[in-house]
Amino acid sequence: MTDIRSRRGRRRGALLPAALAAGALVLTACTAAPETSGTAPEFELTSQTTEPSGDIDSFTWATYAEPYSLDYAYAFDYADNQILSNVCESLLRLNPDYSLSPGLAESFANPTPTTWVYEIRPGVTFHDGAPLTAADVVASMQRHLDPAVGSFWYSVYQNVTSIEQTGDLEVTVTTAVPDSQFNQGLGGAAGVIESAAALAAAGADYGNSTGLVDCTGPFELSDWTSGESITLTRFDDYWDPSLQAKAGEVRFVFLGDPTARINAMTSGDVDGGWMLPVDGIPQLQATGGEVSFGLTTAVNDLVVSNLEGPLGDVRVRRALLMALDREGILSAGAGGYGEVSNALTTPSVWGGASDATREDAFSGLEEYPHDVEAAKRLIEEAGATGQKIVIATAPITNEFTVVSQATVAAAKSIGLEAEIETVTPSAYTALFSDPSAREGVDLFFTTWYLSSPDPLEMFAVLRTGEFSNYGGWSDAEFDDIATEAVGTADPEARAKLADRLQHIANEELPWLPLSSSPTTVYQGERITGVAPSIAFLYFPWAATIGAR
Repeated sequence: MTDIRSRRGRRRGALLPAALAAGALVLTACTAAPETSGTAPEFELTSQTTEPSGDIDSFTWATYAEPYSLDYAYAFDYADNQILSNVCESLLRLNPDYSLSPGLAESFANPTPTTWVYEIRPGVTFHDGAPLTAADVVASMQRHLDPAVGSFWYSVYQNVTSIEQTGDLEVTVTTAVPDSQFNQGLGGAAGVIESAAALAAAGADYGNSTGLVDCTGPFELSDWTSGESITLTRFDDYWDPSLQAKAGEVRFVFLGDPTARINAMTSGDVDGGWMLPVDGIPQLQATGGEVSFGLTTAVNDLVVSNLEGPLGDVRVRRALLMALDREGILSAGAGGYGEVSNALTTPSVWGGASDATREDAFSGLEEYPHDVEAAKRLIEEAGATGQKIVIATAPITNEFTVVSQATVAAAKSIGLEAEIETVTPSAYTALFSDPSAREGVDLFFTTWYLSSPDPLEMFAVLRTGEFSNYGGWSDAEFDDIATEAVGTADPEARAKLADRLQHIANEELPWLPLSSSPTTVYQGERITGVAPSIAFLYFPWAATIGAR
Protein backbone atom coordinates (compact mmCIF):
# COMPACT_ATOMS: atom_id res chain seq x y z
CA MET A 1 0.00 0.00 0.00
CA THR A 2 2.47 3.93 1.71
CA ASP A 3 3.20 -0.10 -0.60
CA ILE A 4 4.01 1.05 3.30
CA ARG A 5 1.44 -0.95 2.14
CA SER A 6 -1.06 1.19 3.26
CA ARG A 7 -4.02 -0.10 5.06
CA ARG A 8 -5.95 -0.07 1.90
CA GLY A 9 -9.12 -1.41 3.20
CA ARG A 10 -11.29 -3.26 0.79
CA ARG A 11 -9.00 -3.69 -2.12
CA ARG A 12 -7.51 -6.60 -3.93
CA GLY A 13 -3.88 -7.03 -4.54
CA ALA A 14 -0.77 -5.67 -3.12
CA LEU A 15 0.28 -2.20 -3.26
CA LEU A 16 2.42 0.61 -1.76
CA PRO A 17 6.11 1.50 -1.50
CA ALA A 18 8.21 -0.47 0.87
CA ALA A 19 7.27 1.96 3.44
CA LEU A 20 9.91 2.51 6.03
CA ALA A 21 12.14 0.04 4.20
CA ALA A 22 14.93 2.56 4.02
CA GLY A 23 14.11 4.47 7.16
CA ALA A 24 12.68 7.87 7.89
CA LEU A 25 14.37 10.90 6.38
CA VAL A 26 13.36 14.53 6.74
CA LEU A 27 12.08 15.90 3.44
CA THR A 28 13.12 19.37 2.33
CA ALA A 29 12.01 21.51 -0.55
CA CYS A 30 14.23 21.42 -3.59
CA THR A 31 14.00 22.77 -7.10
CA ALA A 32 16.76 20.76 -8.73
CA ALA A 33 15.88 17.48 -10.38
CA PRO A 34 18.12 14.54 -9.55
CA GLU A 35 20.84 13.82 -12.05
CA THR A 36 21.95 10.38 -13.08
CA SER A 37 25.36 9.89 -11.48
CA GLY A 38 27.89 7.28 -12.42
CA THR A 39 27.24 3.96 -14.04
CA ALA A 40 24.19 1.93 -13.12
CA PRO A 41 25.16 -1.00 -10.87
CA GLU A 42 25.38 -4.42 -12.45
CA PHE A 43 23.21 -7.15 -11.00
CA GLU A 44 21.72 -10.45 -12.09
CA LEU A 45 18.33 -11.83 -11.21
CA THR A 46 18.51 -15.02 -9.17
CA SER A 47 15.65 -17.51 -8.84
CA GLN A 48 17.26 -19.71 -6.19
CA THR A 49 20.32 -19.42 -3.95
CA THR A 50 22.67 -22.24 -2.99
CA GLU A 51 21.14 -25.34 -1.45
CA PRO A 52 21.82 -25.55 2.32
CA SER A 53 24.36 -28.09 3.52
CA GLY A 54 22.01 -29.12 6.33
CA ASP A 55 19.75 -27.94 9.11
CA ILE A 56 20.57 -25.08 11.48
CA ASP A 57 19.53 -24.54 15.07
CA SER A 58 18.39 -20.96 14.54
CA PHE A 59 18.90 -17.76 12.60
CA THR A 60 17.96 -14.11 13.08
CA TRP A 61 16.22 -11.92 10.52
CA ALA A 62 15.84 -8.13 10.42
CA THR A 63 12.57 -6.46 9.48
CA TYR A 64 12.10 -2.71 9.12
CA ALA A 65 9.00 -2.56 11.33
CA GLU A 66 6.91 -4.48 13.78
CA PRO A 67 3.84 -6.06 12.18
CA TYR A 68 0.61 -4.12 12.39
CA SER A 69 -1.15 -7.45 12.92
CA LEU A 70 -0.71 -11.15 12.22
CA ASP A 71 -4.45 -11.52 11.76
CA TYR A 72 -4.61 -12.55 8.11
CA ALA A 73 -7.60 -10.24 7.54
CA TYR A 74 -5.34 -7.26 8.29
CA ALA A 75 -1.97 -8.61 7.10
CA PHE A 76 -1.50 -6.15 4.31
CA ASP A 77 2.08 -4.98 4.50
CA TYR A 78 5.63 -6.26 4.11
CA ALA A 79 6.30 -6.43 7.85
CA ASP A 80 3.14 -8.45 8.48
CA ASN A 81 3.18 -10.88 5.59
CA GLN A 82 6.89 -11.77 5.55
CA ILE A 83 6.34 -13.35 8.98
CA LEU A 84 2.79 -14.66 8.53
CA SER A 85 3.75 -16.48 5.31
CA ASN A 86 5.84 -18.91 7.36
CA VAL A 87 3.17 -19.59 9.97
CA CYS A 88 -0.18 -19.56 8.17
CA GLU A 89 -1.09 -21.14 4.86
CA SER A 90 -3.61 -20.44 2.13
CA LEU A 91 -5.90 -22.66 0.10
CA LEU A 92 -3.56 -22.17 -2.85
CA ARG A 93 0.21 -21.67 -2.75
CA LEU A 94 1.82 -18.71 -4.51
CA ASN A 95 5.26 -19.99 -5.50
CA PRO A 96 8.50 -17.97 -5.91
CA ASP A 97 8.03 -18.00 -9.71
CA TYR A 98 4.55 -16.54 -9.14
CA SER A 99 2.72 -19.64 -10.24
CA LEU A 100 -0.23 -21.01 -8.25
CA SER A 101 -0.32 -24.60 -7.04
CA PRO A 102 -2.43 -26.58 -4.55
CA GLY A 103 -2.01 -25.60 -0.93
CA LEU A 104 -4.44 -26.48 1.83
CA ALA A 105 -6.84 -27.22 -1.00
CA GLU A 106 -5.40 -30.25 -2.74
CA SER A 107 -7.59 -29.47 -5.75
CA PHE A 108 -10.19 -26.98 -6.94
CA ALA A 109 -12.76 -26.81 -9.71
CA ASN A 110 -14.94 -24.21 -11.40
CA PRO A 111 -17.91 -26.42 -12.38
CA THR A 112 -20.16 -23.48 -13.23
CA PRO A 113 -19.21 -19.87 -14.05
CA THR A 114 -20.28 -18.78 -10.55
CA THR A 115 -19.09 -21.64 -8.32
CA TRP A 116 -15.66 -22.62 -7.03
CA VAL A 117 -15.30 -25.97 -5.29
CA TYR A 118 -12.30 -26.69 -3.03
CA GLU A 119 -11.29 -30.18 -1.90
CA ILE A 120 -9.48 -29.74 1.41
CA ARG A 121 -6.25 -31.62 1.96
CA PRO A 122 -6.65 -34.49 4.46
CA GLY A 123 -4.15 -35.22 7.22
CA VAL A 124 -3.23 -31.57 7.93
CA THR A 125 -3.07 -30.44 11.55
CA PHE A 126 -2.98 -27.05 13.19
CA HIS A 127 -0.10 -26.18 15.50
CA ASP A 128 -2.21 -27.18 18.52
CA GLY A 129 -2.63 -30.67 17.04
CA ALA A 130 -6.26 -30.31 15.92
CA PRO A 131 -7.08 -31.56 12.39
CA LEU A 132 -7.90 -29.16 9.57
CA THR A 133 -11.59 -29.43 8.65
CA ALA A 134 -13.94 -27.89 6.10
CA ALA A 135 -15.57 -26.00 8.97
CA ASP A 136 -12.25 -24.24 9.65
CA VAL A 137 -12.08 -23.21 6.00
CA VAL A 138 -15.62 -21.81 6.03
CA ALA A 139 -15.05 -19.90 9.27
CA SER A 140 -11.77 -18.44 8.01
CA MET A 141 -13.17 -17.30 4.66
CA GLN A 142 -16.41 -15.89 6.05
CA ARG A 143 -14.51 -13.39 8.18
CA HIS A 144 -13.74 -11.44 5.00
CA LEU A 145 -17.48 -10.91 4.50
CA ASP A 146 -18.13 -9.76 8.08
CA PRO A 147 -18.47 -5.95 8.30
CA ALA A 148 -17.52 -6.15 11.96
CA VAL A 149 -14.12 -7.58 10.95
CA GLY A 150 -13.51 -5.01 8.20
CA SER A 151 -11.08 -7.22 6.30
CA PHE A 152 -8.45 -5.43 4.25
CA TRP A 153 -8.94 -8.21 1.69
CA TYR A 154 -12.67 -7.74 1.21
CA SER A 155 -12.23 -6.86 -2.46
CA VAL A 156 -11.20 -10.45 -3.25
CA TYR A 157 -14.58 -11.50 -1.83
CA GLN A 158 -16.68 -8.63 -3.16
CA ASN A 159 -18.65 -10.87 -5.55
CA VAL A 160 -19.10 -13.77 -3.10
CA THR A 161 -22.69 -14.60 -2.10
CA SER A 162 -22.11 -17.78 -0.08
CA ILE A 163 -19.37 -19.98 1.42
CA GLU A 164 -20.63 -23.42 2.39
CA GLN A 165 -19.38 -26.81 3.51
CA THR A 166 -20.59 -29.24 0.87
CA GLY A 167 -18.72 -32.39 1.96
CA ASP A 168 -16.56 -33.79 4.75
CA LEU A 169 -13.55 -32.02 3.22
CA GLU A 170 -15.22 -29.86 0.59
CA VAL A 171 -16.12 -26.17 0.50
CA THR A 172 -18.12 -24.44 -2.24
CA VAL A 173 -17.98 -20.70 -2.88
CA THR A 174 -20.71 -19.06 -4.95
CA THR A 175 -20.28 -15.68 -6.62
CA ALA A 176 -22.91 -13.31 -7.96
CA VAL A 177 -21.14 -13.05 -11.31
CA PRO A 178 -18.31 -15.04 -12.94
CA ASP A 179 -15.14 -13.92 -11.16
CA SER A 180 -11.79 -15.28 -12.38
CA GLN A 181 -9.96 -13.13 -9.88
CA PHE A 182 -11.48 -14.71 -6.79
CA ASN A 183 -9.56 -17.95 -7.16
CA GLN A 184 -6.39 -16.09 -8.22
CA GLY A 185 -6.48 -14.16 -4.96
CA LEU A 186 -6.49 -17.25 -2.73
CA GLY A 187 -2.72 -17.75 -2.92
CA GLY A 188 -2.21 -14.72 -0.68
CA ALA A 189 -3.47 -13.61 2.72
CA ALA A 190 -7.05 -13.62 1.41
CA GLY A 191 -6.84 -17.43 1.24
CA VAL A 192 -5.30 -18.07 4.69
CA ILE A 193 -7.01 -20.72 6.82
CA GLU A 194 -7.05 -20.52 10.61
CA SER A 195 -8.51 -22.79 13.24
CA ALA A 196 -12.14 -21.89 13.92
CA ALA A 197 -11.58 -22.77 17.58
CA ALA A 198 -8.58 -20.45 17.80
CA LEU A 199 -10.54 -17.60 16.22
CA ALA A 200 -13.33 -18.03 18.76
CA ALA A 201 -10.99 -18.39 21.75
CA ALA A 202 -8.80 -15.36 20.94
CA GLY A 203 -11.68 -13.05 20.00
CA ALA A 204 -10.54 -9.44 19.67
CA ASP A 205 -6.97 -10.45 20.61
CA TYR A 206 -6.58 -12.75 17.62
CA GLY A 207 -3.39 -11.99 15.69
CA ASN A 208 -1.89 -9.56 18.20
CA SER A 209 0.97 -10.13 20.66
CA THR A 210 -1.45 -11.49 23.24
CA GLY A 211 -3.75 -13.68 21.16
CA LEU A 212 -1.17 -14.90 18.61
CA VAL A 213 -2.32 -17.32 15.85
CA ASP A 214 -2.78 -21.08 15.39
CA CYS A 215 -2.25 -22.16 11.79
CA THR A 216 -0.75 -25.03 9.76
CA GLY A 217 2.55 -23.68 8.37
CA PRO A 218 6.12 -25.04 8.75
CA PHE A 219 6.71 -22.70 11.72
CA GLU A 220 4.52 -21.85 14.68
CA LEU A 221 4.37 -18.48 16.38
CA SER A 222 5.87 -19.02 19.83
CA ASP A 223 6.63 -15.52 21.12
CA TRP A 224 5.88 -11.89 20.30
CA THR A 225 7.69 -9.37 22.47
CA SER A 226 6.13 -6.04 21.53
CA GLY A 227 8.58 -3.49 20.26
CA GLU A 228 11.43 -5.98 20.04
CA SER A 229 10.99 -9.30 18.26
CA ILE A 230 8.90 -12.25 17.11
CA THR A 231 10.11 -15.83 17.44
CA LEU A 232 8.98 -18.78 15.31
CA THR A 233 9.77 -22.41 16.10
CA ARG A 234 9.76 -25.37 13.73
CA PHE A 235 6.48 -27.33 13.54
CA ASP A 236 7.61 -30.93 13.44
CA ASP A 237 4.23 -32.29 12.33
CA TYR A 238 4.07 -30.15 9.21
CA TRP A 239 2.28 -31.94 6.38
CA ASP A 240 4.56 -31.10 3.41
CA PRO A 241 7.98 -32.85 3.57
CA SER A 242 9.32 -30.68 0.73
CA LEU A 243 8.98 -27.59 2.92
CA GLN A 244 9.83 -29.02 6.32
CA ALA A 245 11.72 -26.21 8.06
CA LYS A 246 15.50 -26.57 8.12
CA ALA A 247 15.86 -24.16 11.06
CA GLY A 248 14.70 -25.00 14.55
CA GLU A 249 13.96 -21.35 15.28
CA VAL A 250 13.74 -18.00 13.49
CA ARG A 251 13.86 -14.74 15.41
CA PHE A 252 12.65 -11.57 13.68
CA VAL A 253 14.04 -8.35 15.17
CA PHE A 254 12.45 -4.97 14.47
CA LEU A 255 15.06 -2.48 13.24
CA GLY A 256 13.47 0.65 11.86
CA ASP A 257 16.70 2.53 11.26
CA PRO A 258 18.29 1.45 7.94
CA THR A 259 21.83 2.09 9.15
CA ALA A 260 21.21 -0.06 12.21
CA ARG A 261 19.84 -2.79 9.97
CA ILE A 262 22.89 -2.78 7.70
CA ASN A 263 25.27 -2.68 10.66
CA ALA A 264 23.50 -5.60 12.31
CA MET A 265 23.87 -7.68 9.14
CA THR A 266 27.50 -6.80 8.45
CA SER A 267 28.47 -7.52 12.07
CA GLY A 268 26.73 -10.88 12.03
CA ASP A 269 24.31 -9.94 14.83
CA VAL A 270 21.55 -10.51 12.27
CA ASP A 271 21.76 -13.21 9.62
CA GLY A 272 19.63 -11.65 6.90
CA GLY A 273 16.80 -9.43 5.72
CA TRP A 274 14.54 -8.46 2.83
CA MET A 275 14.22 -5.06 1.11
CA LEU A 276 17.74 -3.81 1.61
CA PRO A 277 18.51 -0.09 1.87
CA VAL A 278 20.20 0.44 -1.49
CA ASP A 279 23.06 2.53 -0.14
CA GLY A 280 24.03 -0.39 2.09
CA ILE A 281 24.18 -3.00 -0.67
CA PRO A 282 27.90 -2.50 -1.50
CA GLN A 283 28.73 -2.86 2.20
CA LEU A 284 26.78 -6.12 2.41
CA GLN A 285 28.39 -7.43 -0.77
CA ALA A 286 31.78 -7.02 0.87
CA THR A 287 30.89 -9.44 3.68
CA GLY A 288 31.08 -13.21 3.60
CA GLY A 289 27.35 -13.32 2.93
CA GLU A 290 25.33 -12.92 -0.25
CA VAL A 291 23.10 -10.18 -1.69
CA SER A 292 20.56 -11.51 -4.19
CA PHE A 293 18.16 -9.82 -6.58
CA GLY A 294 14.92 -11.55 -7.49
CA LEU A 295 11.53 -11.44 -9.10
CA THR A 296 9.26 -8.50 -8.41
CA THR A 297 5.68 -7.62 -9.30
CA ALA A 298 6.00 -4.05 -8.08
CA VAL A 299 6.02 -0.84 -10.12
CA ASN A 300 6.85 2.56 -8.65
CA ASP A 301 4.07 4.94 -9.66
CA LEU A 302 2.77 8.43 -9.12
CA VAL A 303 -0.92 8.02 -8.36
CA VAL A 304 -3.03 10.77 -9.93
CA SER A 305 -5.48 11.47 -7.12
CA ASN A 306 -7.23 14.57 -8.45
CA LEU A 307 -8.70 14.78 -11.93
CA GLU A 308 -10.59 18.00 -11.18
CA GLY A 309 -7.39 20.01 -11.48
CA PRO A 310 -4.79 20.35 -14.24
CA LEU A 311 -4.08 16.61 -14.30
CA GLY A 312 -7.61 15.97 -15.48
CA ASP A 313 -6.28 16.75 -18.96
CA VAL A 314 -4.37 13.76 -20.31
CA ARG A 315 -2.01 16.14 -22.11
CA VAL A 316 -0.86 17.49 -18.74
CA ARG A 317 -0.33 13.97 -17.40
CA ARG A 318 1.72 13.08 -20.46
CA ALA A 319 3.69 16.30 -20.21
CA LEU A 320 4.56 15.73 -16.57
CA LEU A 321 5.77 12.19 -17.27
CA MET A 322 7.92 13.49 -20.14
CA ALA A 323 9.37 16.19 -17.88
CA LEU A 324 10.43 13.66 -15.26
CA ASP A 325 13.98 12.37 -15.57
CA ARG A 326 12.97 8.84 -14.64
CA GLU A 327 16.48 7.45 -15.15
CA GLY A 328 17.77 10.09 -12.74
CA ILE A 329 15.05 9.27 -10.22
CA LEU A 330 15.92 5.57 -10.42
CA SER A 331 19.58 6.37 -9.86
CA ALA A 332 19.05 8.79 -6.98
CA GLY A 333 16.17 6.97 -5.29
CA ALA A 334 16.95 3.30 -5.88
CA GLY A 335 20.66 3.37 -6.51
CA GLY A 336 20.10 2.49 -10.15
CA TYR A 337 18.84 -1.01 -9.30
CA GLY A 338 16.01 -1.61 -11.74
CA GLU A 339 14.69 -0.09 -14.93
CA VAL A 340 12.31 2.61 -16.09
CA SER A 341 8.81 1.28 -16.71
CA ASN A 342 6.14 2.44 -19.15
CA ALA A 343 3.60 -0.08 -17.86
CA LEU A 344 1.75 -0.52 -14.58
CA THR A 345 2.61 -4.24 -14.43
CA THR A 346 5.72 -6.40 -14.71
CA PRO A 347 6.06 -9.44 -17.01
CA SER A 348 6.18 -11.71 -13.95
CA VAL A 349 2.40 -11.55 -13.44
CA TRP A 350 1.56 -12.55 -17.02
CA GLY A 351 2.11 -16.25 -16.37
CA GLY A 352 -1.24 -17.25 -17.89
CA ALA A 353 -0.44 -15.53 -21.18
CA SER A 354 1.22 -17.05 -24.21
CA ASP A 355 4.67 -15.75 -25.07
CA ALA A 356 3.18 -13.82 -27.99
CA THR A 357 0.53 -12.13 -25.85
CA ARG A 358 3.02 -11.27 -23.12
CA GLU A 359 5.38 -9.77 -25.67
CA ASP A 360 2.57 -7.77 -27.25
CA ALA A 361 1.50 -6.42 -23.84
CA PHE A 362 4.88 -4.73 -23.44
CA SER A 363 5.53 -3.74 -27.05
CA GLY A 364 4.26 -0.67 -28.80
CA LEU A 365 3.84 1.22 -25.53
CA GLU A 366 4.40 4.97 -25.55
CA GLU A 367 7.81 5.48 -23.94
CA TYR A 368 7.47 9.13 -22.81
CA PRO A 369 11.16 10.02 -23.23
CA HIS A 370 12.59 12.83 -21.13
CA ASP A 371 11.83 15.88 -23.30
CA VAL A 372 11.14 19.11 -21.42
CA GLU A 373 10.58 21.23 -24.54
CA ALA A 374 7.98 18.83 -25.96
CA ALA A 375 6.33 18.69 -22.54
CA LYS A 376 6.15 22.49 -22.38
CA ARG A 377 4.33 22.52 -25.71
CA LEU A 378 1.76 20.07 -24.39
CA ILE A 379 1.17 22.23 -21.32
CA GLU A 380 0.66 25.28 -23.50
CA GLU A 381 -1.65 23.34 -25.81
CA ALA A 382 -3.72 22.29 -22.77
CA GLY A 383 -3.86 25.87 -21.51
CA ALA A 384 -2.42 24.73 -18.18
CA THR A 385 0.54 27.12 -17.88
CA GLY A 386 0.65 28.58 -14.37
CA GLN A 387 -1.79 26.08 -12.90
CA LYS A 388 -0.88 24.42 -9.61
CA ILE A 389 -0.45 20.82 -8.51
CA VAL A 390 0.29 19.45 -5.03
CA ILE A 391 2.44 16.37 -4.41
CA ALA A 392 1.97 14.62 -1.06
CA THR A 393 4.94 12.93 0.57
CA ALA A 394 6.14 11.73 3.98
CA PRO A 395 9.43 11.06 5.80
CA ILE A 396 9.42 7.36 4.93
CA THR A 397 12.33 6.55 2.61
CA ASN A 398 14.90 8.38 0.54
CA GLU A 399 12.91 7.43 -2.55
CA PHE A 400 9.96 9.50 -1.31
CA THR A 401 12.25 12.48 -1.00
CA VAL A 402 13.72 12.00 -4.46
CA VAL A 403 10.39 11.43 -6.22
CA SER A 404 8.58 14.37 -4.60
CA GLN A 405 11.41 16.82 -5.24
CA ALA A 406 11.92 15.61 -8.80
CA THR A 407 8.20 15.91 -9.52
CA VAL A 408 8.05 19.50 -8.28
CA ALA A 409 11.13 20.38 -10.30
CA ALA A 410 9.72 18.72 -13.43
CA ALA A 411 6.37 20.47 -13.07
CA LYS A 412 8.00 23.86 -12.68
CA SER A 413 10.28 23.24 -15.66
CA ILE A 414 7.26 22.99 -17.98
CA GLY A 415 5.31 25.95 -16.67
CA LEU A 416 3.19 24.46 -13.88
CA GLU A 417 3.17 25.65 -10.31
CA ALA A 418 3.91 22.88 -7.83
CA GLU A 419 4.44 22.32 -4.14
CA ILE A 420 5.18 19.46 -1.76
CA GLU A 421 2.80 18.73 1.09
CA THR A 422 4.68 16.74 3.72
CA VAL A 423 2.56 14.64 6.10
CA THR A 424 3.30 12.02 8.74
CA PRO A 425 3.74 8.38 7.68
CA SER A 426 0.38 7.49 9.24
CA ALA A 427 -1.32 10.34 7.40
CA TYR A 428 0.33 9.15 4.19
CA THR A 429 -1.09 5.69 4.75
CA ALA A 430 -4.54 7.29 5.04
CA LEU A 431 -4.25 8.47 1.42
CA PHE A 432 -4.91 4.87 0.40
CA SER A 433 -7.97 4.37 2.56
CA ASP A 434 -9.62 7.73 3.28
CA PRO A 435 -10.89 9.93 0.42
CA SER A 436 -10.90 12.98 2.70
CA ALA A 437 -7.14 12.55 3.20
CA ARG A 438 -6.65 13.02 -0.55
CA GLU A 439 -8.48 16.34 -0.69
CA GLY A 440 -6.20 18.98 -2.19
CA VAL A 441 -3.62 16.38 -3.25
CA ASP A 442 -2.95 15.85 -6.96
CA LEU A 443 -0.24 13.17 -6.82
CA PHE A 444 1.32 10.73 -4.40
CA PHE A 445 3.95 8.02 -4.70
CA THR A 446 3.43 4.28 -4.32
CA THR A 447 5.24 1.03 -4.98
CA TRP A 448 2.29 -1.06 -6.08
CA TYR A 449 2.85 -4.81 -6.14
CA LEU A 450 0.44 -7.54 -7.18
CA SER A 451 -0.51 -10.45 -4.96
CA SER A 452 -1.71 -12.77 -7.70
CA PRO A 453 -0.20 -14.01 -10.99
CA ASP A 454 -2.64 -12.05 -13.12
CA PRO A 455 -2.22 -8.50 -14.49
CA LEU A 456 -5.96 -8.03 -14.19
CA GLU A 457 -5.46 -7.52 -10.47
CA MET A 458 -3.90 -4.17 -11.40
CA PHE A 459 -6.36 -3.12 -14.06
CA ALA A 460 -9.51 -4.15 -12.21
CA VAL A 461 -8.79 -1.54 -9.53
CA LEU A 462 -8.84 1.21 -12.17
CA ARG A 463 -12.43 0.55 -13.16
CA THR A 464 -14.93 3.32 -12.45
CA GLY A 465 -15.96 3.34 -8.80
CA GLU A 466 -13.35 0.85 -7.54
CA PHE A 467 -12.05 1.54 -4.04
CA SER A 468 -8.43 1.89 -5.12
CA ASN A 469 -9.19 4.05 -8.15
CA TYR A 470 -7.98 6.96 -6.05
CA GLY A 471 -8.41 9.70 -8.61
CA GLY A 472 -11.84 8.60 -9.82
CA TRP A 473 -10.52 8.01 -13.33
CA SER A 474 -13.18 6.71 -15.68
CA ASP A 475 -12.99 5.31 -19.20
CA ALA A 476 -15.99 3.46 -20.61
CA GLU A 477 -13.98 1.30 -23.01
CA PHE A 478 -11.55 0.35 -20.25
CA ASP A 479 -14.42 -0.54 -17.89
CA ASP A 480 -16.11 -2.75 -20.47
CA ILE A 481 -12.91 -4.66 -21.27
CA ALA A 482 -11.94 -5.06 -17.62
CA THR A 483 -15.37 -6.36 -16.64
CA GLU A 484 -15.33 -8.80 -19.55
CA ALA A 485 -11.87 -9.96 -18.46
CA VAL A 486 -12.94 -10.56 -14.85
CA GLY A 487 -15.63 -12.89 -16.16
CA THR A 488 -13.31 -14.71 -18.57
CA ALA A 489 -12.12 -18.11 -17.30
CA ASP A 490 -9.58 -18.95 -20.01
CA PRO A 491 -6.17 -17.49 -18.97
CA GLU A 492 -4.99 -16.74 -22.52
CA ALA A 493 -8.26 -15.07 -23.52
CA ARG A 494 -8.14 -13.05 -20.29
CA ALA A 495 -4.54 -12.06 -20.96
CA LYS A 496 -5.45 -10.77 -24.43
CA LEU A 497 -8.03 -8.51 -22.81
CA ALA A 498 -5.47 -7.41 -20.21
CA ASP A 499 -3.10 -6.61 -23.09
CA ARG A 500 -5.65 -4.08 -24.37
CA LEU A 501 -6.06 -2.65 -20.87
CA GLN A 502 -2.30 -2.22 -20.49
CA HIS A 503 -2.15 -0.19 -23.70
CA ILE A 504 -5.11 2.00 -22.70
CA ALA A 505 -3.53 2.70 -19.31
CA ASN A 506 -0.25 3.53 -21.05
CA GLU A 507 -2.02 6.06 -23.26
CA GLU A 508 -4.35 7.59 -20.67
CA LEU A 509 -1.99 7.50 -17.64
CA PRO A 510 -4.47 7.27 -14.74
CA TRP A 511 -1.24 6.63 -12.79
CA LEU A 512 2.22 7.65 -13.98
CA PRO A 513 4.62 4.66 -14.11
CA LEU A 514 8.18 5.43 -13.04
CA SER A 515 10.29 2.30 -12.62
CA SER A 516 10.49 -1.24 -11.34
CA SER A 517 13.24 -2.60 -9.09
CA PRO A 518 14.12 -6.18 -8.15
CA THR A 519 13.36 -7.76 -4.80
CA THR A 520 16.50 -7.68 -2.66
CA VAL A 521 17.57 -10.08 0.09
CA TYR A 522 20.71 -10.67 2.14
CA GLN A 523 21.84 -13.99 3.63
CA GLY A 524 24.84 -13.88 5.95
CA GLU A 525 27.74 -16.28 5.93
CA ARG A 526 25.92 -18.79 8.20
CA ILE A 527 22.81 -19.37 6.07
CA THR A 528 21.59 -20.01 2.53
CA GLY A 529 18.66 -21.49 0.60
CA VAL A 530 16.14 -18.69 0.11
CA ALA A 531 14.41 -18.08 -3.23
CA PRO A 532 14.73 -14.33 -3.93
CA SER A 533 11.20 -13.28 -4.95
CA ILE A 534 8.47 -10.93 -3.82
CA ALA A 535 6.50 -14.13 -3.19
CA PHE A 536 8.19 -14.07 0.24
CA LEU A 537 5.04 -12.23 1.30
CA TYR A 538 2.98 -15.42 0.88
CA PHE A 539 5.37 -18.36 0.40
CA PRO A 540 7.05 -20.04 3.45
CA TRP A 541 10.49 -18.81 2.45
CA ALA A 542 12.14 -19.23 5.86
CA ALA A 543 11.54 -22.98 5.74
CA THR A 544 14.06 -23.35 2.91
CA ILE A 545 16.91 -21.61 4.76
CA GLY A 546 19.53 -23.80 6.42
CA ALA A 547 23.25 -23.93 7.13
CA ARG A 548 25.55 -22.62 4.40
